[in-house]
Amino acid sequence: MNDHGGTRAPGITLTAGPLLMRPWREEDVPALLEAYDDPVMRQWVRLPVSTPEEAARWLELQDEGWESGTRFSFAVTDTARSGELVGNLVLKRPGLERAEVGYWTAARARGRGVASRALEALTDWAFTAFADEGLVRLELLHQVDNVASCRVAEKAGYAFAELLSALPPEFPLDGHLHVRRVPLTPDGTVVAQCAPGVSPAGSSDSR
Repeated sequence: MNDHGGTRAPGITLTAGPLLMRPWREEDVPALLEAYDDPVMRQWVRLPVSTPEEAARWLELQDEGWESGTRFSFAVTDTARSGELVGNLVLKRPGLERAEVGYWTAARARGRGVASRALEALTDWAFTAFADEGLVRLELLHQVDNVASCRVAEKAGYAFAELLSALPPEFPLDGHLHVRRVPLTPDGTVVAQCAPGVSPAGSSDSR
């Protein structure tokens, strides 16, 4: 059992202004299907979600990720718009030193700075929650033609680090690797992190 997981996704929530990031719920299925019913979304995601059955399986995968401690997925909602679902945010496979972040934004919410604000909150939480496990590096990957994702990465402090070669068929084009490292003091000591806007397990968002 993982302290950050459990048999179901715990009630951990993150906030960034009006944005509330919480584990996914079964009642999110209609909004999830609507988000995936978008040509731009389908261009970038690898797993299709086109039917209620596929949506249910997608939610199961998110729960399994929390349980195993390998994937921490948050539904991004806008409390200023009646809790409207505006995106997805995920921390993948946190290990001893590094992990990967990912995200998508629903079509209706693009252009509002949702992804960058949510990503900053996730970054602060990740470096705090997994500090004792040695997490010091977060990576963000995207295809070279995903210009919007590149802007989000840079806005959230993820510096371009490397051009990655294509790996078809899954990754048909070259990619960008962006990296953000935990802050260090001048003597190389990790700066103590705090995570404002974090609610622990047991909050009203627990399922």
